[in-house]
Amino acid sequence: MTEVNSKDELSKRFELYWPKVEKLLANVYSGRPDLNMHLGRLHDLCEQAWTDRDKFLKSLDQERPAESRWYTKEHMVGTSLYVDLFAKDLSGLSDRLDYLSELGISYVHLMPLFAVPDGNSDGGYAVSSFRSLDPRFGTIEELKTLASKMRKRGMSLALDFIFNHTSNEHEWALRAKAGEARYLSFYRTFDDRDVVDMYQTKLRDIFPTIRPGSFTWDDHLHRWVWTSFNSFQWDLNYANPDVFVHMVGELLYLANCGVDILRLDAVAFIWKRLGTDCENLPEAHQIIQAMNLICRIVAPSVIFKSEAIVHPDDVRSYIDEYECQLSYNPNLMALLWESAATRKTTLLRRALSHRQSLPDETNWVNYLRCHDDIGWCFDDGDAEAVGINPYHHRLFLNEFYSGRFHGSFAKGVPFQYNPANQDMRICGTFASLVGVENALENGNSQHLEMALARAKMLFGVLMSVGGIPLIYLGEELGLRNGYDYQKDPHKADDSRWVHRLEMDWNAAPGQNGFDQIAEFFWDMLCDLTKKRASLPMLAGTQMNLLYPNSEHLLCFERKYENRRLIVIANFSERQQNLAKDFYRQASLSNELVDHLSSRQFYAGQTISPYDVLWLEASS
Repeated sequence: MTEVNSKDELSKRFELYWPKVEKLLANVYSGRPDLNMHLGRLHDLCEQAWTDRDKFLKSLDQERPAESRWYTKEHMVGTSLYVDLFAKDLSGLSDRLDYLSELGISYVHLMPLFAVPDGNSDGGYAVSSFRSLDPRFGTIEELKTLASKMRKRGMSLALDFIFNHTSNEHEWALRAKAGEARYLSFYRTFDDRDVVDMYQTKLRDIFPTIRPGSFTWDDHLHRWVWTSFNSFQWDLNYANPDVFVHMVGELLYLANCGVDILRLDAVAFIWKRLGTDCENLPEAHQIIQAMNLICRIVAPSVIFKSEAIVHPDDVRSYIDEYECQLSYNPNLMALLWESAATRKTTLLRRALSHRQSLPDETNWVNYLRCHDDIGWCFDDGDAEAVGINPYHHRLFLNEFYSGRFHGSFAKGVPFQYNPANQDMRICGTFASLVGVENALENGNSQHLEMALARAKMLFGVLMSVGGIPLIYLGEELGLRNGYDYQKDPHKADDSRWVHRLEMDWNAAPGQNGFDQIAEFFWDMLCDLTKKRASLPMLAGTQMNLLYPNSEHLLCFERKYENRRLIVIANFSERQQNLAKDFYRQASLSNELVDHLSSRQFYAGQTISPYDVLWLEASS
């Protein structure tokens, strides 16, 4: 690594990006007479953060941009995990890096580590300090050491930047309660219930079962506090530039801990305007873009990942080289499960045809499960275009994945049912949703065989469709739902804990509990990640759909130079045939090799139930 000892590079970055920062913030804070003062503080903050930045990280800042789009490469495979559930603490996680390496993981998202209030903290998303860890996990120095160890193994570290809100025990909230006007202005608060009601008429309830509404009365303040999520999570007031400067300080502190990827939590909610739904407003984008540019000045090796579980068009709006280079892909997640339930790929094909490919400088993060619930966030227009009633279809999917639909293979748990519109979401582990839990409970070997084939097919698509595939830890061992959360008063009303499981190390490879189910999932995922890393066609997101004669098949191609990979997935329990015309229209040779099975595939062969093929012309 090249050692950086002068400020020449920093000066060049300021010259290139600072005018753009000023322009963005002038738009956001138009008419603020104190804006220049805050810009001066921000400039000083950036210089100090660069001075504090480790020499190794400064060298990485210089070298990484030359590594063309490192986060789009075919070897990239991510995972997300709760440190305490996976390995107790950071020291334990450090001891488990071999496990992650063997699985083929190249970036690791650690769920929130920061200090939080006792009791319910929304799984760590109610942060009381961005500069100190929950003592159960370790210290900031241990986090920096872990980041260094991971980087030597070719792994990138991702952490949450929870910038929409803080906990009500954060220092700023405590000082607001103590009567300090400056810190009261850090939050959105109101003394007039009529104003609260005017806002509320346009807002959606995020957790309608446990806490309807987006405002909480605080007895200390004698005011209503904006709380989009839980009553103990106070929304920050980005209309105050003082908040922006302070949060940039927290962002750069995390960047200097050795973080490679910052997951921007709840990006859609950070700006509020009366008369709107207060989601995805232009100022939210401008704030994120300004933060991105500041990172390019101080820590350009750090990239952003957007977490926007909103309409697919709004998800797409956050993805840009100068906003969020990465984004979760909730539309693909929902439609993979939709296709598994219906056994048809019609709606999935429709969405992929115009929603999947991204600019080369950006990438999706694709997943089947994560720490959160499943919401059916497909576009109503896409559904209607293929003859599906979106409202009734969502009701069907909720019935299917909660196990209430006759013949369903899934065993999911409802989350946040809203009687006003019958909306709800679904929780559960991948293995339970894909049919493994039901098959084992019923002792049905044929259903188990289908569930395992369905699992491989879904992951085969996830690993090849375009983007970084994400493995939610526990999936690699086929862990099923855990219902003990119902006994914990801090978790009982949040069914997401059914899939937030403590790692069963007795079920890991080489241990006594490593049974046939665990072995299947482990071998399957290790094989997929290894083969993915060997195929340059799987870098980035560019893909072309192919249209076979069967609505049960998904077919697409991925290209690199003169190589083509053809992916075929059967979403049904019945074998499917490819018409001869398909081979001619897709310009396929009569003889192909399947990278997943290392077998020859010939024109006219049937596609087995739930099979997935990665085909390339024989050399």
